[in-house]
Amino acid sequence: MVQAGFYWRQLDGVQALICAPLEAAGFANGFSTRVGGASPMPERALNLAGFNEDSAENILENRRRFLKLFPSDGGEWALAGCWQVHGAEVRLVNNFAEAQPAGARGDTFYCDAIVSNARGVLAGVKTADCVPVLIGDPVSGAFAAVHAGWRGTLAKIATTALQRMTREYQTKPADVQVAIGPAAGACCYEVGTDVIAAFKSSFPHHDLFTETRADHACIDLLKSNRAQLVAAGVDPENIHVAPLCTMCRTDLFFSYRREKHVQGKVGRLMSVIGRQAV
Repeated sequence: MVQAGFYWRQLDGVQALICAPLEAAGFANGFSTRVGGASPMPERALNLAGFNEDSAENILENRRRFLKLFPSDGGEWALAGCWQVHGAEVRLVNNFAEAQPAGARGDTFYCDAIVSNARGVLAGVKTADCVPVLIGDPVSGAFAAVHAGWRGTLAKIATTALQRMTREYQTKPADVQVAIGPAAGACCYEVGTDVIAAFKSSFPHHDLFTETRADHACIDLLKSNRAQLVAAGVDPENIHVAPLCTMCRTDLFFSYRREKHVQGKVGRLMSVIGRQAV
């Protein structure tokens, strides 16, 4: 059992973390784990991206297994994903036809956030320590999937996606539910002076760092994204943060920082959100 408004869903050995308040607001959603897949990373891993480090056959089979966790009365989901560029670019997906069919790569858009209100579309972002943010507006039906690494967090990608929802669908920040998923936590995510200086300059009133050694500190990217969303008008009680660190829990999640230098490759998690069928 996971606290903070989340619960586990399992099917045929595959499991995902679901944000219950976001689901109650009308949005299918989930944060994948590494469990129950077909990839040798190192074994039976649910790797959902990274075609240069895993076979397309494995990844597409893993996506098929993962998407089975999200039944849809309207038929097959279309997965709208992206090649992420660690920036603040937001892509709008207007309808089912613009998204890749479920089982395809779903990475044709170059951006770090997908915004839509289309039924049948699952917006998805990929992570392996970076912060996944899912936003749902129960009033307009608009939703967003956001990838926020330290560069994206510094560029305010989450609030940029929220602003795009407001511009396109008249979303009011006070109405949205937000789920911030498993990511490298303040316990583990160490950065150097360049990142420290950039965040202190951009967010002088945010207490984000715990000093670890000379010229290094652990940063709390989850706290930074939460604070930015609150400042943009989101009700703090509507922001749900999963209490799981990807670097601590490599039994459950992929961690680029923990695994890349050991194995030479690392799998990718996927976080998805879409409108539930009525």
